Formats: sequence, structure tokens, C-alpha cells
Amino acid sequence: MSEKILALLVQFVTHVIQTGGYAGIAALMAIESACVPLPSEVIMPFAGYLVFLGHFNLFLVATVGALGCNIGSAVAYWIGASGGRPLVERYGSWVLMSRHDLDRMTRFFNHYGSITVLLGRLLPVVRTFIALPAGIAKMPQWRFHIYTFVGSWPWCYVLAYVGMKLGEKWHTDARFEQAFHRFHLAVELALAAALVWFVWSHLNRRRANEA
Repeated sequence: MSEKILALLVQFVTHVIQTGGYAGIAALMAIESACVPLPSEVIMPFAGYLVFLGHFNLFLVATVGALGCNIGSAVAYWIGASGGRPLVERYGSWVLMSRHDLDRMTRFFNHYGSITVLLGRLLPVVRTFIALPAGIAKMPQWRFHIYTFVGSWPWCYVLAYVGMKLGEKWHTDARFEQAFHRFHLAVELALAAALVWFVWSHLNRRRANEA
């Protein structure tokens, strides 16, 4: 089952990027930054692979990815700013964000201030939801978007660069392809286990909060 889910996810991402080009990259990154757990760790490396094939420019890939993060983050910011914490608490479970997660991010934001948005963009998972506490706190929007772009660009660039280099290795080093075929099942199992743990822990925490 995990192999099918991963295959469908990869097919969706690759189809959007191949048909939409730079706009497809921006759209996918916007979805991720709008608090939908669509992993940038799949989006940007594939875009980087297409850089290796000569379809894209690495600098532009990182830039449109960061712009997409700004677009999606604007949606999440607006949700936090207009609905406040009650709205986020009510509907956060739809994206597996528990009250505990919101508490943790809010405390971090309140303690470190606006710089949290910049730093959070460099952290997996946190980057997906960090716009919500920024919106709840009504952080100045101009600063929010600057920090979002500055924090997102290196993240997008590094992931795309990795995808580009993996593309080079795939076609020039037979050992890389052999290693992939040897360990890809272990990688899939690890990803599936991480996903199951994430869902299980969040559902358990939500039941405990409701009890």
C-alpha cells in the first residue's frame, strides 16, 4: 500500500511540474505552504532533476518555489488573522495539526518574534504551518512575506540542487542505480512508518484533548 501511495504522490507532482512548468512548481509549493502536507521534499528534487535534463534553470526553480511559498503562506496567514486561534483549533485536525502543535508553534513565535517565520521556513513540517501563528499574532504582512521568501529560497534551492546532482549520478554512476534498487524498499518502509507514526500520534493526542 505504501508503495502505491508514494507512486501516486510522485506521479501527481511530476505531472503538475511537467505540464505546468515553473507555474506548476509555484502551485505545488503554494499548496504545501497553505498547510496542506504535500512534501516539498518531493516537489523540489524533481524540479532539480528537470534542471539536470535542461528543462529548467536552477536559480529560477528556487525563486518560483519561494514565490509559491509566499502565495500559500498568504492563505494560511489570512486564516490565522481573520479566524484567530479558535478557527485554527477547530479545523487544524483536517491537516493533522493538533492543539499541541499549535501551542508549541505559538510559544516559539511569541518567544522569538517575527524571526520565527524566517527560521521556520528552514525546518521540515514546521515550515508548513508557521504562517498560522504569524497570522494569529497579526505580524506585519510586509515583514511576513519578506521573511517567508528569504527563508524559503535556500530551502527550495538546496532541495532542487540535490535533485539535480542525483540526476547526474543516476546517469553517470552505475553504483548509484544499483544502490537505489537495493535500498528503495527500505526507504519506502521508513517513509510509511514515519507517516503511520505521525497520524497515530496526532490522532491519539486529539483523543486525549477531547477526553
